[in-house]
Amino acid sequence: MEVKIEHSPGNATARLALSAGETVTAEAGVMIAMSGNINIETTTHKKGQGGVLKALKRMLSGESFFLNHFTANGGPGEVVVAPTLAGDLMSYELKGETLVVQSGSFLASEHSVNMDMGWQGFKSMFSGESMFWLKMSGSGKIVLSSFGAIYPIEVDGAVIVDTGHIVAFHESLKFSVKKAGTSLIGSFLGGEGLVTRFEGKGTVWCQSHNAGNFGSSLTPHLRPRQG
Repeated sequence: MEVKIEHSPGNATARLALSAGETVTAEAGVMIAMSGNINIETTTHKKGQGGVLKALKRMLSGESFFLNHFTANGGPGEVVVAPTLAGDLMSYELKGETLVVQSGSFLASEHSVNMDMGWQGFKSMFSGESMFWLKMSGSGKIVLSSFGAIYPIEVDGAVIVDTGHIVAFHESLKFSVKKAGTSLIGSFLGGEGLVTRFEGKGTVWCQSHNAGNFGSSLTPHLRPRQG
């Protein structure tokens, strides 16, 4: 699969070029357009390995219950995909390592990539994020989305990141959730609340905007529907 990201960083889309017989797995509802020779199969998990339990586990991590599998039939084909929120996309090729992916950031992957749910503990719940994050492992390309621009932070020691700005990180990194300031009340009054401290050597990918904060800022301005 060849990935071409367009209209980045504000309204990014991804063109996924498939060879004959090649399959790409994507979140439900992200397809914009596709070639006429593309076949679609919808399952609750990886193609040929569907299961309700695995789909329920994925929903706990903030992803959709169903996955779509696009296969180029009889020749090369193309699928164009985009996330729900405006922002950026990144393509990353797994080479035997594991990425932990934040809720809602998975967009598409090659069929060879394994997807599972990782338990991150109650510390993630107290940070305002999902207790369950996706674990992408094996070999192959994945496409992740962000709200706003996406950029890497290289960790060689320790780095602190606001929880709502995390897109993905290497599983090799250890992390802990802590208050941003010296006191819990001061942290929340300052608008930062709880943050995540990463330690070790690896990469954290961050997004420039926080979807939760954006939604909260809109709520007071939304008028109730009349009639």
